[in-house]
Amino acid sequence: MTSDAQSDIAVTDDGASLRFWLQGAGPRTVLLVSGLGGTGGFWTDVAAQIAADARVIRFDQRGIGASTRGTAEVSIERLAKDCLAVLDAASATSAVLLGHSTGGCIVETCTRIAPERVEALILSATWIRRSRYMTALFETRLEMLELQPLAYTKSAALLSFPPAWLEANWHAYEAAINKAPISAEAGRVVRERINALLSYNGPGGAGLPELPTLVLGARDDMIVPSFLQEELGAAMPLAQFEMFDHGGHFFPLTRGDDFCARVSGWMAAL
Repeated sequence: MTSDAQSDIAVTDDGASLRFWLQGAGPRTVLLVSGLGGTGGFWTDVAAQIAADARVIRFDQRGIGASTRGTAEVSIERLAKDCLAVLDAASATSAVLLGHSTGGCIVETCTRIAPERVEALILSATWIRRSRYMTALFETRLEMLELQPLAYTKSAALLSFPPAWLEANWHAYEAAINKAPISAEAGRVVRERINALLSYNGPGGAGLPELPTLVLGARDDMIVPSFLQEELGAAMPLAQFEMFDHGGHFFPLTRGDDFCARVSGWMAAL
């Protein structure tokens, strides 16, 4: 974590303790919500950049990293309520919500359960509907998790990064392997998060939030394919939509400078 990030805890109504980090100052507060991995650490470099112009919050989701699991059943709606608990603990009445992958589904759900808390949305590598491709992909990943957790982790890393980038940054692959969900408890947490993802079917056209929205994607994303991201960008009523020509699923990391420039520039124009 960066040295200027202050750490605190948000406690949910079911007893989960959510570790969050707060840094920066500016006219807007931005809550960063990561995807299936659920870590605040995913955003470390992004937060350091955009904190020059905003108050930035990132957190470990329930059962992940420094956060405890709590007792509630895990669903996208439950994870959205956790976001609101973090905003409360950070004394943020409202915020721009930036969600990547599953995090995009979580922040979109926030707009339905607490629209007054959401100033604008940034949806990164996100989808609007259930698809056969993603269903088959994550059902296969669940099977791998049950049989070979290390193979599950290796395949996730290989799918998430562009091959050329990963070849030149092999430490990212090694770091992912070191965090494989080997223990029974770690496997359970990942399993329930995948099941929550598979149960999410989007808001439907009538339920799309009419908020300023930035939709970002990558054409070589192998986890949330570009056709799903294009559908989302076309469907959002007030969306600005941009696709990176490359960057893989984790383009906030592999295209970090470009990603932060798009996010900061868009928020400055709000």
